[in-house]
Amino acid sequence: MRGRLLFLVLMVAVVCTADAERHRRRHRRLRTTTTEAPRRPQPPREDAEAEHLELGMAERMDERRFQEAEKARVNEILNENSNEGNSDNDMFIDDPCLKVHCSAGRVCEIDEHGDAVCNCIKECPYETDSRRKVCTHHNETWSSDCEVYRQRCLCLDNSELCRGPQYHHVQIDYYGACREMPPCTESEMSDFPRRMRDWLFNIMRDMAERRELSEHFLRMEREAESNLTRRWTNAAIWKWCDLDAHDNDRFVSRHELFPIRAPLMALEHCIGPFLDLCDEDNDHRITLAEWGKCLQLDEYELEDRCDELTDAAS
Repeated sequence: MRGRLLFLVLMVAVVCTADAERHRRRHRRLRTTTTEAPRRPQPPREDAEAEHLELGMAERMDERRFQEAEKARVNEILNENSNEGNSDNDMFIDDPCLKVHCSAGRVCEIDEHGDAVCNCIKECPYETDSRRKVCTHHNETWSSDCEVYRQRCLCLDNSELCRGPQYHHVQIDYYGACREMPPCTESEMSDFPRRMRDWLFNIMRDMAERRELSEHFLRMEREAESNLTRRWTNAAIWKWCDLDAHDNDRFVSRHELFPIRAPLMALEHCIGPFLDLCDEDNDHRITLAEWGKCLQLDEYELEDRCDELTDAAS
């Protein structure tokens, strides 16, 4: 029952996240205030260089997601105008901003020379819905992800609106207002791998039903349906390879776990400690072997099967 509840909670979080991405593009009104939650002690980082690399990867992933969304938006505009036979098509095609994809926190504008430039967002939508709030790694609550990305952009551009050097690399920790997380008990942690395996398979099955899996992942899902011994293993392989799909470096960074961690953190307090434990050697990268061990699966079987998937996808 708890595994099913976890699955339903994630699906709601995914829908809210997709809506937030669409809403953020409008860039109309500014939310200038943030609400600060009590700061929780931050664990010391022994490897400052690893943390710096992780923050850099986080920003690149933010930019990649933003650019992909912008490309989809532009294609939608062009397709709509093409299908409607609109006489204003030339105006859209000649818009230089349609060929420019700005990073998260920036919006394309036409300068005095008629060139397209990416400037920091001047105004984010005014948010009143508490579900749009996000908690940063500084343990501060912001009204929306747009505000976080805008602040980071202002600091990178050395704007006087930057609140301080600590915001040059501000990152979203999870969705929802910051709150003090209750400790994850020993019994909860011991049961979490099973719940996580169930959740991964349920998500994989749901995506297969909605035809949102690639062909080789779809074959894995069908195999898992007919072969119970492969159910959890195939689901774990799918999710690990999916998380690593951005760079295919055969490692999943802490930030690459964002799609799992961020939507659930405010509602499932054990997800953070669990994922932290998966990085057994604390090098900020989770190998497939570590992932399998964390989920209490056969790590060698996982490694061999993921090699097959990598070859098939190349």
